Amino acid sequence: MHNSSRPPSPPPPGSPGAPVIHVEGLAKEYRVFDKPEGLLASVTGLFRRTSRTVEALRGVSLTVGRGEFVAMLGPNGAGKTTFLKLLSGIITPTRGRATVLGHVPWERSDDFRRRFALVMGQRNQLWWDLPAAESFRLHKEIYRIDTPRFERTRDELVELLGVGTLLLRPVRDLSLGERMKLELVAALLHEPEVLFLDEPTIGLDVVAQHALHRFLSHVQAERGMTVILTTHYMKDVAALCKRLVVVTQGSILYDGSLDQIVDRFTSHKIVTLDLDAAPDAAAVARWGFPAEIRGPQVVLRIDRARISEALPRILASAGVRDVSVEDVPLEEIVAELFRSGSGAPPPRPAIAAAGAGGGP
Repeated sequence: MHNSSRPPSPPPPGSPGAPVIHVEGLAKEYRVFDKPEGLLASVTGLFRRTSRTVEALRGVSLTVGRGEFVAMLGPNGAGKTTFLKLLSGIITPTRGRATVLGHVPWERSDDFRRRFALVMGQRNQLWWDLPAAESFRLHKEIYRIDTPRFERTRDELVELLGVGTLLLRPVRDLSLGERMKLELVAALLHEPEVLFLDEPTIGLDVVAQHALHRFLSHVQAERGMTVILTTHYMKDVAALCKRLVVVTQGSILYDGSLDQIVDRFTSHKIVTLDLDAAPDAAAVARWGFPAEIRGPQVVLRIDRARISEALPRILASAGVRDVSVEDVPLEEIVAELFRSGSGAPPPRPAIAAAGAGGGP
């Protein structure tokens, strides 16, 4: 896990094994002024203002290799968007170092700006009153893309997303999902090596989310792009990424694979039994595991080490029609991480005690 500890310096840019993104102790602080309520307090505030320092990012360290697709997951205010703004050079850090493709982002060199793209789900880069086709031509000129390359790339992206019929409609007349698809086309026209996606699926329906997932998976694999995706949705993570970074209160709590987070932060599995009839609460209690009774269905949380010993005993004592054994849902693990605010494995959560009653 990468956190505020100082990692070793990366290999020189361009050398074999050099990371595409390398961040050391990156922090961003803002000074905010408090505005008290009431007329008198407001007048007093004209002459004497009280302020405080807000830490949007607290000494984050992170290394991302070429071709990685990394999800950054966290609640509102966790520092995800601030992190992407720093890596794209929009803002300057309070302290710390970072390189992207061998460049310091906030130096904003022309070469760097031609090699990355940033898509923000709540901000538009397309001209609101113009058709997307006109914005695409503007991008062509800004990034100095030669005409054959521009037309080839545009046509390929448009076909992959199925948005050919939308190119001549003013952007203001498009739905959110349609706009987001065209935003992605615009961002990828200059074939960036690094793509930053800030909550691109926010507010989209299930169909639009699925379409974006397929598109991003295909384009990232075909081009070998390095992608950092910030999101609130576990579906985005499961569909797109093998590496997950969990952030809260400006710090990294976890950095690793999806499989590792399940193994590290849970000690049990969820066993669901579908029975012939609603069970006796006392009988369920004798099994000795946290349980929830939902009519003829029982949900148990059984220690991983005891599954092979406990399950045959339970199946022999109940009229079972069906049984399933699953890992704890990723959403539940991450929510517990958010609540605990630390990287330590949380205690095993209990559902309802056996005998607490029937269904939810």
